[in-house]
Amino acid sequence: MAQPNLTDPKSVSAFSPPFANYQLDAAFDEMFATGGTPRIQYQALYHRLLELVPSELKQRQQTADVAFLNQGITFTVYGHDAGTEKIFPYDLLPRIITSDEWETIERGLKQRITALNLFLKDLYHDEKILKDGLIPRELVYSCKHYRREMRGLRVRKDIYVSVVGTDLVRLNDGQFAVLEDNLRVPSGVSYMLANRQVMKKVFPGLFGSYNVRPIDHYGQALLATLRAMAPANRPDPTIVLLTPGVFNSAYYEHTFLARQMGIELVEGRDLIVHDNVVYMRTTAGLRRVDVIYRRIDDDFIDPLAFRPDSILGVPGLFNAYRAGNVALANAIGTGVADDKAMYAYVPQIIKYYLGEDPIIPNVETYLLDDDTQRQHVLDNLDKLVVKAVGESGGYGMLIGPHSTAVEREEFRRRIIADPRNYIAQPTLALSRAPCFIEGQVEARHVDLRPYILYGDQATIVPGGLTRVALKRGSLVVNSSQGGGSKDTWVLF
Repeated sequence: MAQPNLTDPKSVSAFSPPFANYQLDAAFDEMFATGGTPRIQYQALYHRLLELVPSELKQRQQTADVAFLNQGITFTVYGHDAGTEKIFPYDLLPRIITSDEWETIERGLKQRITALNLFLKDLYHDEKILKDGLIPRELVYSCKHYRREMRGLRVRKDIYVSVVGTDLVRLNDGQFAVLEDNLRVPSGVSYMLANRQVMKKVFPGLFGSYNVRPIDHYGQALLATLRAMAPANRPDPTIVLLTPGVFNSAYYEHTFLARQMGIELVEGRDLIVHDNVVYMRTTAGLRRVDVIYRRIDDDFIDPLAFRPDSILGVPGLFNAYRAGNVALANAIGTGVADDKAMYAYVPQIIKYYLGEDPIIPNVETYLLDDDTQRQHVLDNLDKLVVKAVGESGGYGMLIGPHSTAVEREEFRRRIIADPRNYIAQPTLALSRAPCFIEGQVEARHVDLRPYILYGDQATIVPGGLTRVALKRGSLVVNSSQGGGSKDTWVLF
């Protein structure tokens, strides 16, 4: 195999097929080390790909696509006139993580969720971190996801966040960093599980040759986490998953997870509150509900407490919650801790509550309500990534190096008008992994979203959703913006 010239960031390697179009540059490559040698964990995959003819790879990709289609594995893209339902794009080739790498990720994420739960408890009760001046009060109180209604309200076992999807990126030096936390209603875990099912079907021999840690127990681990949240006097709790309904972008996931856990999937109209107790309507009459895994944002969960125009939620639910008769996962008001401006303070939050340095670092972040930082960002919009603090799915974002002058000017106006609503970060060269693209193996940028469960203990199913920027050169991995995903193998 010819060796690529890694001194030229634009060089194209002279790999033999199916790697003829494979590019190596300054970004960390998951498969190839410096000099173009396959990393140890990828060697079996690399040699298997050399043995396969392109037609066989195409056939396997088609088999995977048909499997996703038959299972109805879809997501919704809002605002597209050509139809909203899309088959979730799946890449054939796995992303492989070593045992040592995973051990660091696992320790770092458990540290992070522990600190964030302590932070939320403090924020809604004693406010010690605010009194000590580590976080500006105005930053908290101006967050649209901060819920004053939660002040003084005791949540079961002081657990505010039961389910977290934390986005990690691998930097040029090979180390992982946290890009952002998703604490409100993190999505995507069903695609992680579906990817594994499809991978076993299309590459059974390859999968069997690797010693891959299982993830199939996620549904039962989630169920155990939710069961741990039940009110103390309910030893055999009834648990439901509350969905906004069929038009929600993640409805497939809601149905998938309810099936995995063996619990009822309900909409707001299926629940009723009487004397501060929540009941589910069934053909046999009313049945008490003890734990709600809610996939509805705070604003819409109870029209009597929050948005009165909501038809998605359950009138009176917040009073039942406040009375301790029902548990919600995640708790109301957790969004204050995944505000992208609050993210910048997580290293200090970890140090404050745990007395430890972060195991996984943050990405450098500029807070735009600071005059000096804001001016630096305005002077360098062509080099930075700007994000709206409350958006997700790749919306409300400017990627400076890939933007037009008109787009930069529009974001300049937005930042000046409402600096609190934006943060900025360096444009990162996300690591790249091999992907099967139009008959060839090519490198594409990826991130990783592991899922952390926090009940009686912190549990992380080994792996996560590796999201892929399928468009050549793109850094946006969100499915709503043209991204896809691939199976993630964590080795024993």
